[in-house]
Amino acid sequence: MKKYLLPESGQFYKANLHCHSTISDGQLTPEQIKKAYMDHGYSIVAYTDHDVLLDHQDLTDENFVALNGYEMEIDEDPQEGRQRKCCHMCLVALKPDNLTQVCYHREKYVWGNALGYKDQLKFDKNLPDYERKYSAEKISEMMKIGRDNGFFVTYNHPAWSFETYPDYTAYQNMHAMEIVNYGCFNAGYNDYSPEVYDEMLRYGKCGKIYCVATDDNHNGAPLTSMRCDSFGGFTMIKTDKLDYKSITDALVKGNFYASQGPKIYSLVYEDGKIKVETSDAESIFFTTGKRRTGVVQNSVMGDTVNCGEFEVRDTDIYVRVTVVSKDGKHACTNAYFVDDLMKD
Repeated sequence: MKKYLLPESGQFYKANLHCHSTISDGQLTPEQIKKAYMDHGYSIVAYTDHDVLLDHQDLTDENFVALNGYEMEIDEDPQEGRQRKCCHMCLVALKPDNLTQVCYHREKYVWGNALGYKDQLKFDKNLPDYERKYSAEKISEMMKIGRDNGFFVTYNHPAWSFETYPDYTAYQNMHAMEIVNYGCFNAGYNDYSPEVYDEMLRYGKCGKIYCVATDDNHNGAPLTSMRCDSFGGFTMIKTDKLDYKSITDALVKGNFYASQGPKIYSLVYEDGKIKVETSDAESIFFTTGKRRTGVVQNSVMGDTVNCGEFEVRDTDIYVRVTVVSKDGKHACTNAYFVDDLMKD
């Protein structure tokens, strides 16, 4: 029995699924973002400006797909003596004509440059203003509303948000979490966070969620600067066609992996083993959700490996693969749960 965990056919397309432009607090226009990302090999950008869902399909062509989306934030009440926590989530529309914002409030939450676009926003006028509250129940409700209304929902940058284990493990209804948020990581926050992903999978209410890598770019520094917050976290989506619906279908199915640089060429489950083929790697790690792991490395210091396999046991919870390149960058697969792998 052979299961392709990443599709056998199709092509990988490089995507940034979290992006800010001059529509909110970014420094580049949507058009400038398209050019910059295409120059760096990207085919997909999700425009997720703060609390404004706009139509960016004028940017889509045969070589580039703009995904419509927005980011919502929920802030804790001010806390004396410490930094208050918050929760951010991105909602990416699964269809290009889905431009109706959910969890909308007519007076609150839109700020800065985004205020200039309020008259373009669409929302259900029959619904009352949505009041946000920093609680697991309310955040999970917002994620469910987004999901039920045709959005791909991601949970963003837990370190920057000052959220900890009791917070993020209580959330439900997301599709994915950001295992990499390069903008925050590049600013000094620990937002390469595989331990958060594992905690959410092992102990939380989150369910069988995916992981993505994003930039969360605002472009306050030049594109050539070390301080540039673009091009450091990306999601490689595999699909047969570069069009909006094919891309979002692949997202919902989990046909992608997250990366800071390394590439994953194939990932299969066969004869009770996970087998992976990669670009040159210093190490390939296998994580199971238990205290059982695996690692593939060359016996000669400095030599690289390009493939690995790992026996899956029915006592494991899930298996996910991490590829580490010689320069210390990571690529991470989604978690594949053992009960699903062992189904006929």
